[in-house]
Amino acid sequence: MPQLDLSSNRTHVNLSPAELVERAVAAGEGRLASNGALVCMTGDRTGRSPKDKFLEDGSAVHAKIAWGKVNMPVRAEAFEKAYAIAVEHLNSRPKLYVFEGFAGADPAYRLGVRVVTEQAWHALFASTLFIRQGSKGAGAGAAFKKDWTILNAGKRRLTPEEAKALGVPGPVAIVQSLEKRTVVILGSEYAGEMKKSIFYALNYELPDKGVFPMHCSCNVDKKDPTNVALFFGLSGTGKTTLSADPNRALIGDDEHGWTDKGVYNFEGGCYAKCIKLSKEGEPEIWNAIRFGSVLENTVVDPATRVPDYDSAQITENTRVTYPLDYIADALIPSVGAHPKHVVFLTADAYGVLPPISRLSPEQAMYYFINGYTSKLAGTEAGVTEPQPNFSTCFGAPFMPRPPAVYAQLLADRIKRHGARVWLLNTGWTGGPYGTGARFKLAYTRAMVHAITSGALNDVACTPDPIFGLPIPATVPGVPAEVLQPRNTWDDASAYDTAAKRLAKGFRDNDKSFDMPDAVRNAGPKG
Repeated sequence: MPQLDLSSNRTHVNLSPAELVERAVAAGEGRLASNGALVCMTGDRTGRSPKDKFLEDGSAVHAKIAWGKVNMPVRAEAFEKAYAIAVEHLNSRPKLYVFEGFAGADPAYRLGVRVVTEQAWHALFASTLFIRQGSKGAGAGAAFKKDWTILNAGKRRLTPEEAKALGVPGPVAIVQSLEKRTVVILGSEYAGEMKKSIFYALNYELPDKGVFPMHCSCNVDKKDPTNVALFFGLSGTGKTTLSADPNRALIGDDEHGWTDKGVYNFEGGCYAKCIKLSKEGEPEIWNAIRFGSVLENTVVDPATRVPDYDSAQITENTRVTYPLDYIADALIPSVGAHPKHVVFLTADAYGVLPPISRLSPEQAMYYFINGYTSKLAGTEAGVTEPQPNFSTCFGAPFMPRPPAVYAQLLADRIKRHGARVWLLNTGWTGGPYGTGARFKLAYTRAMVHAITSGALNDVACTPDPIFGLPIPATVPGVPAEVLQPRNTWDDASAYDTAAKRLAKGFRDNDKSFDMPDAVRNAGPKG
């Protein structure tokens, strides 16, 4: 494969955030908002491009991969051609920016990550989301050793002839090789592709090391370091929002590993959605948006440069990335004890699931494997409104191995450490999307507080007649009528129809999984 030119006269390695901001503004890559954040646009790709993500197929990995719509194969020759196109493009640029840092707050399982890009703001994004050398999160004296490389040539789009030669459908291709430990990004400037490609790598590598990789946020009680909580869920379901709690220390907002010693964060920063952000509703995130953070695809007033977080003019998927230490009282290094609470977050677009339910071990396995939620607008290219979706293990786009691998790792840890498992619906109530309304954040926060404080440990629960989900009779701070979803609909028969439709969706979906009878029987009854 061709050689990448990283000669010192054209390559800037690990520049400070301040210098990267200066260079990004000078190059016209972005502009400063009134709060000090760098505002950048990502072109026509304002979310991930899962239909353009491909994995090199090879003898060393083939038998371990769940090939299909998520893990789409390309031949080794196609990966090498994509690599060559990216290198040729990057070598033609007058300057390059390189970030070299870490993925993983636990040194025992840490990966060294090198990011090469032509844009200063992409290097700033990487230095925000990964763990910087010399930082408190990395630990004193942590030596860098490159394990993974990301070649971000996102401004270089494939020609129709090149796309045909690679075997991809269009001008965008994110091609990853687990054997070569390399990611090539072509045609998309959406920075989240870098973050998620390393998460994908960790999801492949860590199970062989006895570590459970998780698409979840994590926090811990400030007064009790043994009171750790996990929040599983896809983008937009509330992982970042609910883990940023003034009464609890943030460990991380999106990606973690669960080892024999406890949990640890994969990242050095947070990547939060900004749509409808308010200082009153999410003060921790609001205050983290300042100099050194990056706002993506956010509308700002041309004169005052004040961000308009209510605007979806560019995309619903407006984002901000900021270092973990921008959150007050974040736990750094980001490691914690074994979790006491495991929360599955689902944004039910049908509006029929209860807002909170306590799961048995069998139900935990069932709902984890099925991973029901809704894709929210903007999180993926082409998604313009919430769509009901089953995402295995609450993270199918990032899971290269068969679902049973991750489900068994979860089951083993829940059993071994006695964690309680809950399902929280952060989606719609009183009707489906377009008719009902999303659950009030204040109610969801009250439910989370009741879980983590132990207030619900002994509360009586009533099984939902269709889904079998045990619903607590009372939750402090939440009106009782909200807890039973059927009671929130004006038309009870319409609720029954919608609930039975979703129950059938679960049953249709679970047919594709090999699971014990006890787990399958823990699913919907209707």
